[in-house]
Amino acid sequence: SMEEACEISNRIAPEHLEVSSNDPHKWEPLLKHAGAIFLGAYTSESLGDYCAGPNHVLPTSGTARFSSPLGVYDFQKRSSLIEVSEAGAQVLGKTAAVLAYGEGLQAHAQAAEFRLKK
Repeated sequence: SMEEACEISNRIAPEHLEVSSNDPHKWEPLLKHAGAIFLGAYTSESLGDYCAGPNHVLPTSGTARFSSPLGVYDFQKRSSLIEVSEAGAQVLGKTAAVLAYGEGLQAHAQAAEFRLKK
């Protein structure tokens, strides 16, 4: 069935996926992992790769399960900003220390514990 085909496709996470059915948009919500999805009988891979406009640099070898086609975010530099209040450090510090010790990162654990009120 097409439902099974969508499940299999999501497991394989192909670089290119052609959906040549009478109603390709019906299956679009079920397709989660593919580098590029070509919808409809007239949408060949070559048209998508060379003429339609999306980037041709796609995740290969099943990496579409966790990666996306090359895009503008790949050329932007971002930073995460984290700020925790004193009260927040009391709540999160113990958990952070347990996780850090579990990873063998003693200094990380001690940094969290240092901020705990005794």
